[in-house]
Amino acid sequence: MAKQPAIIIPEGCTKVLLHACCAPCSSAIVEWLLAHQVTPVIYYFNPNIYPLEEYEIRKNESKRHAASLGIEWIDDDRFKTEEQPCGYGHEAWREVVCGLEHEPERGKRCEACFYYRLLATARKAQELHIPFFATTLASSRWKNLDQINAAGLKAAKEVNSTPHGYPCGETLAFWPQNWRKDGLQERRNELLKEYGFYNQIYCGCEFSMPPDMR
Repeated sequence: MAKQPAIIIPEGCTKVLLHACCAPCSSAIVEWLLAHQVTPVIYYFNPNIYPLEEYEIRKNESKRHAASLGIEWIDDDRFKTEEQPCGYGHEAWREVVCGLEHEPERGKRCEACFYYRLLATARKAQELHIPFFATTLASSRWKNLDQINAAGLKAAKEVNSTPHGYPCGETLAFWPQNWRKDGLQERRNELLKEYGFYNQIYCGCEFSMPPDMR
């Protein structure tokens, strides 16, 4: 009996809007998708990252990775203005997690953060008429996979409850997947070295920073 693959492509999925948290976490996933005839469109929306310098480094590494492969990369720069050209929405993100600052990692603050970012991803997928979305957060060793999948499914449900423009009555679907399987974690580490990626040592927000960095 053939072994069931750990990564299963949803029926009908040939294109996916992939929320990318960083280049290292994206690399093996993007490689796998391309090898399996699924076109990824990278969506970068991570207003949780702190400080600004860290955000810019991670964003530029993600952009560099996408450019090297010739795939579409979208920077959600909704918070940029002429007065604040480096605005990336961290203050708005702080409002989302207000009152949860002292929650532990993998606690309620992370749940709120995941939903905020994945709802934005779902809405962008709806706008672009891409029927599937996923996230590279599901490859992070720092995060709870159940929380991520719950946030993605909730975001899809929220978007599907509003008018949309998908043809033939199709709806938006979140692709819940453990992207650490099928050797992708090991491949991630190999690609990190091959590309010379900046490899962060904390998840992203100020509350996840090691005490000696705060």
